[in-house]
Parts: sequence; structure tokens; C-alpha cells
Amino acid sequence: MSKLEGQTVLITGASSGIGEACARLFAENGARVVLNARRIKRLEEIGGQLEEQFSTQVFLCPFDVRKFDEVRAGLESLPKPWRDVDILVNNAGLARGWDKFYEENVGDWEDVIDTNLKGLMYVTRLVLSGMVKRRKGHVVNIASISGIEAYANDAIYCASKAAVRALTDALKKDLLGTPVKVTAVSPGVVRTDFFRVRYRGDEGRASEVYRGYVPLEPRDVAEAVLFAVTRPAHVNLNEIVMMSIDQAGPTEMNIRSGHSRAER
Repeated sequence: MSKLEGQTVLITGASSGIGEACARLFAENGARVVLNARRIKRLEEIGGQLEEQFSTQVFLCPFDVRKFDEVRAGLESLPKPWRDVDILVNNAGLARGWDKFYEENVGDWEDVIDTNLKGLMYVTRLVLSGMVKRRKGHVVNIASISGIEAYANDAIYCASKAAVRALTDALKKDLLGTPVKVTAVSPGVVRTDFFRVRYRGDEGRASEVYRGYVPLEPRDVAEAVLFAVTRPAHVNLNEIVMMSIDQAGPTEMNIRSGHSRAER
């Protein structure tokens, strides 16, 4: 029997990228999954695929993580058998634009902070108390190497991910004395819709980011998440930092075939 058989996993931002890859990998390994995102049609498509491919149970829970009332209503709408979340993967996140701090649109700040930090906090606050009460659970926060080393033109995103790492560290201390675990997974560049969202649908600019080197793929990150949540009961992986072999830092890339350094 899989280690995840019978466990309930809630994944935010599950409609694409790392979240979708986590959903597929957890379903493949016997878990039943709660899929969250705003795009209900995309969730329906993914949920149907998971049920067909892995004969797993799937529940769709669309809400906007940025709105606490929506988060609470969405989680309260879960049928009773689904409310006891064993594993929470806080994956929902985004970036906006590529400008110096003093030139950025303040509205973009709100999107980034409300999604990457406040949204993560809202979901975690409502799920974690149940984990502590049941003395069982694991929270995985998808952070970033951008929260470890800051760089130009992305101050608010870097700050939001640094805050996610700090929050994860603080939660570990708050959870001391309980069997509930918390882990941050901090990847480098991953081939997802991340840059398409950053550049507001500019596919050409988004695809150019990956030119000349091999980035991580969503499943690479999902496998790290799976590894973290399947360790023995006495083992907590505080943080996993991972990058492609072609990346050594947020802006340090091994560009192949004579291409210039990719713009983030």
C-alpha cells in the first residue's frame, strides 16, 4: 500500500504548473486530492483526468486565496470526509512586471503580496489548526530561491518569497511539541506559466526567458514535495532548495549554444 493511501491532500494553484504536477503525482501515489484554483473549467479538466488515470477521488474547491471570506467559505464547503486535510501544498503564487522598485505599479504589489503571502497565510491558518488538533499533518510552502537571494527589478516578489521562508521557519517553532510538520520548497526557474503571467500574456517574452538553458520542470518540484511528505514520522525537512544544473543563483545561468543570458 502507498504511504499516501487514504490521505487527503489540498493543493492551491492546482490548475497548472507545479500545482498541477503535484496533483498528478499525489494521485498517482494513492492520495485523494482537493484541487484549488480560480479557473474552475481547468480544474474540472484536470480532475477528470486524475479520476480516469489513477482511479483516485478528486474534489474541486475553487476560491481566490487572496480573499479570506472566499477561502473560509470554500474550505467550509468541503464534505465532512474531506475536511481533515493531511497534507497542504501552498503553491498559489505569481509575479507581476519587471521594474525597479521605485518604478513599479503599486497595484502589482498588491497582487503579489495578497497571493504569495496573505493567501498562503489565510489557507494555512484555516487548515493548520485542525492538523494540530488531530495531531497529524504536513504543510508544504512553495517558496523560491528568490527568497534566499534578492536581485534587481523584482523587489516585491523577492520580499514575498523571503517572507514565506520566514513564516515557514516561524511555524516550525510554533509547532514544536506537536507531530505536525512544515517544509519550504525553494526552486529556481521552473518551466511553467509563471513568466506568461508576469508579462501579462506576452508569450514571446515569456518563452524567451528559457532560451539557451534547461530549467526545472514542474514534476521535478512535485517529486521534491512528495519526498518531503513521505519521510519517517520523526523526520522534518525544513527546506529543500533546488535548481537546474544550468542555474547557480537567481540570475546566474549557464547559457548554451552561444545565446546571451536570459532575462528573468
